Order: sequence, then C-alpha cells, then structure tokens
Amino acid sequence: MTGLKRKLVGMVVSNKMTKTVVVEVERKVPHSLFKRYFGKRSRFKAHDEKSECGIGDRIMIEECRPLSRDKRWMVVKIVKKGSGLAPLPVEPIERGAPAV
Repeated sequence: MTGLKRKLVGMVVSNKMTKTVVVEVERKVPHSLFKRYFGKRSRFKAHDEKSECGIGDRIMIEECRPLSRDKRWMVVKIVKKGSGLAPLPVEPIERGAPAV
C-alpha cells in the first residue's frame, strides 16, 4: 500500500519558526473500559514553504518524506483563516494595599 499518504486537519498553534508551523490535531477515541468518547491531541511540525499560515488557522497537512529531525508533514492548504491573534496571557491580580 505504498503511495497512500495520510491527510489530517488541525489548528496552527505556533508559527515562530522559519517555514515551519506546529499543528495540533484532535481526534475522538473511545475509552477501553467505559466506551465513552474523549478527545486526544497530537502535535505535528509541518513544512510551510510560503510561510502563509498564521496562529489559529485550520489547515490540512499531508505526510511526506523526512524534511528534518521533527518534520514529516507538509501543509497542503488552508481550510479556514483564523483571527491571527494569539490568546493573551492572564495577569494575576495582586491583593493588598492599593497602589498610589
């Protein structure tokens, strides 16, 4: 069965590397004992030749030959563009005397 390449759809969680994006793919699997479905997440590094993917984009990736130590996937197409904004970190609220 050579020639059949897996294709997955996931969300871009990082694009800080040159021509590389980190894609998080979620799949539903049944629990072995309780038979209830729950989500499992996997992260893949994929090659983005044009560096056009942004954080939050939903993209399709396809298996390819090893491009580096971690990259074995290539971006096929952008299914849906995201907002392009990363979620802001939550700052802790300080308790005590009010600042003057």
